[in-house]
Amino acid sequence: MAASDDKNNGVLHSKYELGRQLGHGTFAKVYHAKNLHTGTNVAMKVVGKEKVIKVGMTDQIKREISVMKMVKHPNIVELYEVMASKSKIYFAMELVRGGELFSKIAKGRLREEVARSYFQQLISAVDFCHSRGVYHRDLKPENLLLDDEGNLKVTDFGLSAFCDHLRQDGLLHTTCGTPAYVAPEIIGKKGYDGAKADIWSCGVILYVLLAGFLPFQDENIVAMYRKIYRGDFKCPPWFSSDARRLITKMLDPNPSTRITISKIMESPWFKKSAPKNTKFSIEDEVIQSKGLEAKSLNAFHIISLSEGFDLSPLFEEKKREQKEEMRFATTEPATAVVSKLEEVAKSSKFSVKKSGDESSVRLQGRENGRKGKLGIAAEIFAVTPSFLVVEVKKSSGDTLEYNQFCSKELRPALRDIVWRSAAGHSFPA
Repeated sequence: MAASDDKNNGVLHSKYELGRQLGHGTFAKVYHAKNLHTGTNVAMKVVGKEKVIKVGMTDQIKREISVMKMVKHPNIVELYEVMASKSKIYFAMELVRGGELFSKIAKGRLREEVARSYFQQLISAVDFCHSRGVYHRDLKPENLLLDDEGNLKVTDFGLSAFCDHLRQDGLLHTTCGTPAYVAPEIIGKKGYDGAKADIWSCGVILYVLLAGFLPFQDENIVAMYRKIYRGDFKCPPWFSSDARRLITKMLDPNPSTRITISKIMESPWFKKSAPKNTKFSIEDEVIQSKGLEAKSLNAFHIISLSEGFDLSPLFEEKKREQKEEMRFATTEPATAVVSKLEEVAKSSKFSVKKSGDESSVRLQGRENGRKGKLGIAAEIFAVTPSFLVVEVKKSSGDTLEYNQFCSKELRPALRDIVWRSAAGHSFPA
C-alpha cells in the first residue's frame, strides 16, 4: 500500500516521524526520522519518482532493492524497508552516527593492529555479499562509516549503481567510481569480474589505512591511470613484510592472478588478532602524519569544474605557453570518438591507425610541414562506463601547425560529442 503523498503532519505512512533534513542531491533528499512503533532512529532517503523515471532507472532501483534485502550483515548499513507514494520512494535505512573511518586517517595513518581490525570487518562484509552474488563496484572512503561502538559499516552495498550515495556528512554524492580506488580492468572498459574488482579496491583501502596516503597518485589523471594499469606503487618502509605481501597480491593489475578473498583470509597478516579486551582511543589508533593529501576525483568534480574542451583544472596546475595537448570529456562511446577522428583524418589528409580495443588512435599527416609530418595521438580513458576523457596530443611535427589544426578542424568536428555543462543539466551516471 502506498504512503500518502509526501508526509502527513510530518508522519510518513503512519509510522515514521520525519525530522530535519540531513542532506540532498540530484535525485534524493535525506531526513533524520524516527520509527514511532519501535523508537528506532533511521536515515530516510526520499527519491523523486519522476526523476527516476526520466533517467530510466526504475528497473535498476527495483533490482537493487531486492539485492539490499538479501544483504544483512553487522558490517553493512541495513536497508529496513522501502515505501512509496504517488510521487516519492522512501528508503528507511540504518542511521550510522560514528562518522567516516577515513576522517581518522586525516589525522594520520592507523597503527597496524587497528588497521587490521577495520580491514577484517571490511573483508567480512565483502565476502558475505560476494557469497550472495552481490558486488559493490564502488568501494571507496565515503562508503566506510563507523557506528557508536566503532564498528565499521559499509554503506549502500549493492546500491552502487544507484543514482546517489549517502555519506555520513548527510550529503548525497554521485555514484561513479573514484579513479584512485578503481581496478585497472574497469578503467580499461573490457568488462570485469565484480569480485576481483572489489578486492582491488579493498587493497587500496588497506594501503591507505596503513600509509595515510594513496598508492596511486598524480596531478595528471591520465598519468595516474597508467600507474594503476601497471600496478606501479611502492609500500612505505614501515609496512610489515606480511602486510606488504598481502597488499602486493591485492593490487595485482592482472585480475586472473589477483588474490581471492579466501586466500586473503588465510594470509598470516589477516589471521593475526588484536589483544583481547583492548579499546583504542583516537590517539592510540593514529600515528600523526600529513594524512591523505590527494583529493578524490570523480565525475562529479569533472562536471562541476569543467566545461567542454577545458579540463585543465583537473589535470594541470601549471599552464604551458604553447599547448601541445588538449583534453575533453564525452558521454558518447569510444567507438563514436574513434569514428569522429577518422572523419577528421580523411578530410585533412591523415592516415589512421587505431588500437584493437579502440582505446587509442594515431593520425599521421601525409604532407611535410615546417618540422616534418604532423602526428597526432589520441587516448581514450573511462572515468565511469558512460563518461570518457579523451587526451589528444602532438606526437610529431610543428606545435603551431598542431594548434592551428586543432582550432580550425579538430575542435569544430568534435563539438557535437563533447560533454558541456549547463544549468540544470543532470549528468547521466
